[in-house]
Amino acid sequence: MQTFFRYNWMVREEWYRWCEELSEEDLIQNRTGGVGSILHTLFHIVDVEWSWIRLLQGKTDFEENFDGYKSLNQVRKLDAEFRTEVENFVNNWDGSMENRLFYDTLPDGRTVTDTWGEVIRHVIAHEIHHIGQLSIWAREVGKKPVSANLIGQGLSSY
Repeated sequence: MQTFFRYNWMVREEWYRWCEELSEEDLIQNRTGGVGSILHTLFHIVDVEWSWIRLLQGKTDFEENFDGYKSLNQVRKLDAEFRTEVENFVNNWDGSMENRLFYDTLPDGRTVTDTWGEVIRHVIAHEIHHIGQLSIWAREVGKKPVSANLIGQGLSSY
């Protein structure tokens, strides 16, 4: 699990560097799919990761508003602010946390129960899903996307 978080963070940093070569207009241009734009998608990835980690810890969650983060530097700064808490949680994950129950009250009042393991894997898959969307959009703007290769990145110890 920790390997996949490190992978997502590594790939996210590469996407940030990739975005430095785009104009602000290209970053905020509304696109088909996802949450709308390249920059908004990166913001969404950061916000969702942090929000789920806070909820698992029983902390309050507030959904950040993208309107306050409409530049690459602002999204990177938010990511850096949130990363400390997320990384601390991920690095302290142990097997005893896998089957802890998380009770989520939906907007309609229903409560659903999931395990922490399910939630944490959802967070990982959520980012990978959106990184795939960024790869499609990269090709649409005529640029090579960031590699999604996990192999050979030195992320696993053996």
